[in-house]
Amino acid sequence: MENLIKLVEQWHVDRNLIDGATDKDQVLKLLQEMGELSDNVCKGKDIRDDLGDMLVVMINIMKRNDISMEECLQVAYDDIKDRKGKMIDGIFVKEDDYWTEERVKSLDKTISEISGGRP
Repeated sequence: MENLIKLVEQWHVDRNLIDGATDKDQVLKLLQEMGELSDNVCKGKDIRDDLGDMLVVMINIMKRNDISMEECLQVAYDDIKDRKGKMIDGIFVKEDDYWTEERVKSLDKTISEISGGRP
């Protein structure tokens, strides 16, 4: 994996995508690749290329910021390891967030009742 990451980093350097682009440019590219992933997920198609393309762009962002993939994963894991929550409509929602979501739904219901169901 480490060798593959170095090859991708060099690919970016060879094409001036480190010095010749910005993080903003690369984040926009990442969003484009995410759109392709979304499209293929919805169509039930193979998503390996889409995920790989996203990793290529993220490696660019990591290289330009002198951050390793391991470092990013460690920070993310440290953030989620003790997280509590529950599944809502197929999505894991953090405990603090679903309390807020339930309050919003309750307030929406109350407002609807007060307004007689009018928006």
